[in-house]
Parts: sequence; C-alpha cells; structure tokens
Amino acid sequence: MPIKIPDKLPAAKTLKDERIFVMTEKRAASQDIRPLKIAILNIMPTKITTETQLLRLLGNSPIQVDVDLLKTQTYEPKNTSNEHLSAFYKVFDDIKDKKYDGLIITGAPVEIMNFEDVEYWDELCEIMEWSKTHVTSTLHICWGAQAGLYYHFGIDKELLPKKISGVYNHKIKKRNVKLLRGFDDEFYAPHSRYTKSVSEQIKANEKLDVLAESKEAGELLISSKDRKMLFITGHMEYDAETLASEYFRDVNKGINPDVPENYFPGNDPKKAPIVKWRSAATLLFSNWINYYLYQETPYDISKVGDKLKK
Repeated sequence: MPIKIPDKLPAAKTLKDERIFVMTEKRAASQDIRPLKIAILNIMPTKITTETQLLRLLGNSPIQVDVDLLKTQTYEPKNTSNEHLSAFYKVFDDIKDKKYDGLIITGAPVEIMNFEDVEYWDELCEIMEWSKTHVTSTLHICWGAQAGLYYHFGIDKELLPKKISGVYNHKIKKRNVKLLRGFDDEFYAPHSRYTKSVSEQIKANEKLDVLAESKEAGELLISSKDRKMLFITGHMEYDAETLASEYFRDVNKGINPDVPENYFPGNDPKKAPIVKWRSAATLLFSNWINYYLYQETPYDISKVGDKLKK
C-alpha cells in the first residue's frame, strides 16, 4: 500500500520517480480502510531532504500511511522557505488534540548545546510528554534520540573526542525483538554526530534495552521495555550522498574534517560512496510500522493511550 502525501509536496515527484507507491489525497479518500496516522516532527534544517528520506522509508510498507509534517512554533526554521512551511507543515497547537499511531522526532544540529539551552526545548518536552498518551509508538532519531533518552529516562550526553562520521558495522544484542525480525546478525548504519548518550547510564537503566550496537559507534538501537519508545542514535534514513554532502560542506568551511569511515571506496572522497545500509533501514521501518503500529494500535484511533489509563 502507498503513503498518502500532498500532491505538490516536493518529495512526491522524487518518490514517484523512484517508483515508491505514492497515493493522491483524492484517491486515498475513496478507499474504505483506516490508514495509519504518523506525525513527523522535522527539526532538521534541510527539511525537504529529510522529508523525502523518511517518506521513502514509510512508503515501502504494505500498509497505507497518512503523514502530518510538524515544525516547531517557538523557533522559526531559517533554511526552508515560508511558502513550503505554510503549505505543508503544522505546529503542535494544530494537532495536540489528535491521536496518532506513530510519531517520528528527527535529529537537529544542536547536539553540542545543553538540552535546556535549545530554543525550542520546552516545546519539545511538551510534545514528548504528549506522546505518552496520544501516540502508540514514537521513533526518535540522532539528537532526537538523545533528547528523548534525557527527557524520559534522565540519560545524559557527553562530547566525543572527535566527530563520529561514517558507516559502521553493528551487531544485534537482542534477537527475539520484533523490530529486528529478518535482520542479519550484523548490519551497517550511518552515524554523524559530535556527542553520544552515556553508555553506562543506558545499560544501567532497567527500563531500557540495547537492541544493536557497534564497537566503533556505540549503541545504535535502544528501546523502552514496553517498545513504545524507540531510539536510533544514527541516521538509517540517510541517502547515499548525505554523508558526502556533510563532509564537503565542512571542507568548504575550512573545518578540515576526517573522511567518513567505511563510506567512500578506498577512503577516497573522489569516488562515489557505496550504500551498505539501505536494506536494513527499509526493514527497520517496515517492522516498526507493522509490529509496533499496525498490530498494536486500536482500530478506533481515539482510543490510543486508553491502556495507560487502566
């Protein structure tokens, strides 16, 4: 089944060109099924790129997905046009009385700052608190994962000696988890960050499970015991060229970054990178949609969160 998005969203043409099944709003309205409702809080500066990356993965599910794009209202994005934001984005006040099957909170380039110093931190905390009772399962990505671990479980973050940038091999730590059904024992995933959540605190927390980790990059997949909160410390949604774009951007700024590890063939930035993580990323999102949303969420979406009241 397809993903339903506005016809004029820039991602629509890209996804159609890639033969991702995208359904028009008019056609979706004629179908007598309940699509899954997923909200994406997109706090990345490159909003259109991030939209496309996430919608590509959501669109590979056999289940129809209806997406709401959200932006912060306490901080006005500077890298995306007002026309795009006005046409396709909502703010929390627009949706806070609604229920959702899923929520995705993206990363953001604020990881070196203290959480409380981020301009929209209070708003993000309000959304994360709201998600406990209004969302069946929430997926947190990169800085969004660090923020979620800090807010929900008090896990601190720490500055790394140097930026982790590259594609790393990961091993599964818990095999009997639905999120990882069909995964190989080892798989690749990209990372791009200057900080990390404190490993000792994660592993000591009885409410959390580490599902997959890397010797070089640390924990990648972390879950709450009830599987309502999932945390991806890397960027499995990245396109083939995303790490390259970040690398050459920093080169042009004179930052003199390290070449992303295990990314360019022969560690040569002149060569086109090879994607090693696409199948794992697709499977991860498909499993999340199937096992953690479709098979867990009530058919009457207004009843999301009712289990917590009992």
